[in-house]
Parts: sequence; structure tokens; C-alpha cells
Amino acid sequence: MKIDPDQKADLSAQIAKAIRDAIIEGRMIVDERLPSEAELAEQFEVSRSTVREALKRLAAQSLIRTQRGAFGGAFVNRLSFEEAYGQQITTATLLLSMNAVSFDVACEARYALERACAPLSSERRTPDQLATMRAEIHRQSQPGLTDESFCASDVTFHRALVDGAGNPVLSFQLAGAVEAMQPLMNMITFTARSREAIVALHTRIADALEAQDAKAADTALLELERYTLELGRGVMKARKSAS
Repeated sequence: MKIDPDQKADLSAQIAKAIRDAIIEGRMIVDERLPSEAELAEQFEVSRSTVREALKRLAAQSLIRTQRGAFGGAFVNRLSFEEAYGQQITTATLLLSMNAVSFDVACEARYALERACAPLSSERRTPDQLATMRAEIHRQSQPGLTDESFCASDVTFHRALVDGAGNPVLSFQLAGAVEAMQPLMNMITFTARSREAIVALHTRIADALEAQDAKAADTALLELERYTLELGRGVMKARKSAS
């Protein structure tokens, strides 16, 4: 592993990338102990504080873990899908907010991905996932539910649909779509939408998945997409007229 001291990039970032590449390429395996800070400093010809900053970067990405004691040090971590969900959601949220992604684009992407899960979810959803969806539908029907709680329930419902596909790669990829794009759409449409209409569509989706009817689930999701787009466009138009 080497770095280029003449590059403008931060030295700690270069070291972190070199170690990250070694992990990704399999040159460093899960549970392997990294060289000590002193050894890494000598190898990369930098200070120990620079190495320490590089290790912090890797730990923040969950690529390494540290432990203390006589047999301590930094070790290559086994990254799980569950641990990576948070990073995926944060990245998706930042991309949406920083790049001013339009409502239509976010809506199109989210529902295209979610509809891709529907056939698998209709085959593989578990009783617990169906129970989660039914529980959220019941929660959404409560008259005293706050807007914030309704939006959170909405996310939980759709997350159960995605997880029902029984594919951790899909669940990981859609974590950002459901938990970053969904709140964005909720924030724009919550004042205009009919809770009764959402509950009715959610009920149709849950019924279709329980009946293992992928076509009916897709149809309901498509209607929900159209309803969401209609609401969003109406809200944006009203905002422009008021400004």
C-alpha cells in the first residue's frame, strides 16, 4: 500500500483509501489485524496523527473496528447490510437536498424501485412483515395521529413492503429510496393528501401481498404514485402562485 505525498489530496484521506482498497480487493480479510499506528506511519512515511485520522475515517465507514487490551488494535470489520443502511440513507438524503432533485424525479425513482420489489414481496413476505403493514394501516386510521407520526408510519409501511422481497441487496439499495425520498415527498404533500385515500391504497397493497397477487400490488402502487404526483404538482403550483 502506497500513497503519493505530492498529491493535493489530504494524506490521511489517501491512507484511508489505500487501506479501503486493500479491504475491497481482498488483500486484507475480515478480522485481520491492521499494522500498528507506528508501523503504518513508517510504511506511509507520515506522522502517527495522520495515520490516526485515516483510521478514524475508516472506522466512520464501518470498515474497521478497534479494541483495547493486550490483543487490541484495529481490525478489518465484517460490514453488515443493517450497519450500512444508515450510511445509505444519509447519503441519499444529502444528495437529494444538496442537488435540488425535483419532486417528480424523486417520486418516479422511488416508485419504480418499490414496484420492482412487489413481485418478490408477494411471494416471500413473512407473516411478521404483513403484520407490520396491517399495524401501520391501523395506526394511520387513528383520528388523533399527528402529521409527523403519520409520515413515520408511512415510511415503516413501505419499508416492510421492501423488506418483504426477502433480498438484503434490494433492501439496502431501497433504504435511501424509502427513508430519504419518502420523507421528502411526505413533507411536500402531507397538508394536501387525504389520509383516507392513503389508508385505502395501503390496504389494497397489503391485501394483494397477502393474496400473493403481484399484479394487484403493482396496480395499487401505480395508483399511489399517480396520486402522490398529482398532490405534489398541485402543492408546487399553489406555492408558485402564492409567491
